[in-house]
Amino acid sequence: MTPLWGTVVVVAALAVSAGLGWVAAAGVLRLADRGGRRSGPAPRAGTSAAEPANEHQRDYRKGRVNRRAKGGASRGGDGPDGDRARAKLRGGTWIGVLERLAVTGTLLAGEPGGVAVVVAVKGLGRYPELRAGDDPAVSERFVIGTLASLVWSAGVGVLGRWLLLR
Repeated sequence: MTPLWGTVVVVAALAVSAGLGWVAAAGVLRLADRGGRRSGPAPRAGTSAAEPANEHQRDYRKGRVNRRAKGGASRGGDGPDGDRARAKLRGGTWIGVLERLAVTGTLLAGEPGGVAVVVAVKGLGRYPELRAGDDPAVSERFVIGTLASLVWSAGVGVLGRWLLLR
């Protein structure tokens, strides 16, 4: 293998891991949020809990998001992709990008033990936020996002390593 080909594989694998991994993790979080708990206004008198109490809830249950809401897309509030979980785990998007780069990089370098270090550092770094809150959506967001990110970056890293060894 030529050094140029090796460089191209490494740069491409890191770019795909970081860039498309962002899309993959966000997509998995959105999927997890669809069937999750919703807290909204209490049902009005005369309506059942299964019947949406307002237009936003009806749209959300049908998979439509009210994009006219102030500040862009409305994300509900209680699921793993909700505003509250996002606010509690601020910086998570950039931490995820760095996590995917580190996992893919360690696998490309042939050092799979580095994945354990990345997971440990991330878990320890987020422990106070996860422990302090009683909001299960925050923990769900952390676990789902981390697993989606790890699966994506590990797949890209293994594929990249295989290409390097060909």
